Parts: sequence; C-alpha cells; structure tokens
Amino acid sequence: MSDAIVDRSVSHVKKILEGAEGGHDWYHTERVWKTALFVREKEGQGDLLTIELASLLHDISDPKFNEGDEEAGHLLATGFLAEQGVDNARIEHIGQIIRNVSYKGGQGQVEIDSIEFRIVQDADRLDAMGAVGIARTFNYGGYKNLPIYDPTVPVTEYEDSRSYYRSKAPTINHFYEKLLKLKDLMNTATGRALAEDRHAFMLQFLERFYRECHQVPPDHLRQYRRNETR
Repeated sequence: MSDAIVDRSVSHVKKILEGAEGGHDWYHTERVWKTALFVREKEGQGDLLTIELASLLHDISDPKFNEGDEEAGHLLATGFLAEQGVDNARIEHIGQIIRNVSYKGGQGQVEIDSIEFRIVQDADRLDAMGAVGIARTFNYGGYKNLPIYDPTVPVTEYEDSRSYYRSKAPTINHFYEKLLKLKDLMNTATGRALAEDRHAFMLQFLERFYRECHQVPPDHLRQYRRNETR
C-alpha cells in the first residue's frame, strides 16, 4: 500500500508543479526525495514512508510564489494525504515537517524533534547548495528579473520571513543571505558531510565571479574563507 501512495503522490506533485519556476519544479522535488532516501540509508534510521511523502509534498506551494503564505503548502499536502487514507498521526507529522522545513530567511526557524524532519530538511537544504544551488539561485533571479550583481546593494539580514520572500536584492547577495549559511545548519552527519563539499564549491564560484567582474571579493566572502581555514 505504501508504494501505491508514493506513486500517487508523485503523479499529484508532477501535476501541481507543471509550469513551475525551474528552481522549484518537479525536478527539485525529485532531487530532494532521492537525497532524503540517500541520507536515510546512510543514517540508518527514519520512517521511510514519512520521509518519502514529506519530501514529495514539501514544496507544492512555496511561500515565495503565493504572497508569503506559509500555511498553504501544509494544508494542501495534509488534505491530499487524508484523501489517500494515510493515518492521522503520520499526516500530522508530515504536516509539521512541511510547515517548518524551509529556510524562511532564517526567521522563525522551528526544529521538530524527529529524525524524519531532520533528514528531509537536510535534503532540501542540500539542493540549495553546490552546483545545483547556484543554478537554482540564478534561475530564480532571472524569473524575478533581479540584477545579477550590484555592489552598491548591501547584504541584508531580514526582519521577518515575508521581507525575505519579497526581497529585490541582487542574486549574488542571496549567497550571503542564505546559501553560505546552510552548511552550519545541517542536522545529520551525512548532511554535514555532503554540505561541506557543496559549500566549498560555492566559495570557489564566488571567488571566480568577482575575479571575472574585476572586483575584489567583499569582506563577507573573505570572512567565510578565514573561517574555513581555521
């Protein structure tokens, strides 16, 4: 029965995400799903069905695309799971994961005391790092018609999640506002190991970016580099 529910969830998510922005489409969900399964295998723990369903349904209504509504995705997912006959305890757990999995500009972060939450959150955060994370970041910036780089716009620490979702800052700023912070926010040993490699690649990319722009890397990038060499 669990395989059938997973299959129906895949079909449901693919339908919902038709035409979605490329960084938050079905292939993002598929990567998170597969990464979560990999992390679970390495960690040797976590309820498989909960992890699969939470991974598959975690991004069916991203707040960035619905005026910052942080409840829509949770409600859509739990409603779908109820229709599939999933037990109430698992639905509640999955709903908690979906409601709290995203970064939200670092604001209002809630940790759920379950290995399933930790695994799914690590998988989602890993997809915002490394080569894929870089590609997704610039795709979203293009989708929102944001400038790639403007050295006159400072890096911002957002007061709340809605301000973060509505940001018009250049795409390069997003590395400092989110991507480079993720390594230190991983939950599992497997997630931390994967994040180290992806984090290092992003630092290399940024150094090359500034060099090609004939710019000296800003202090905040040099600070990350100093922290890495300690």
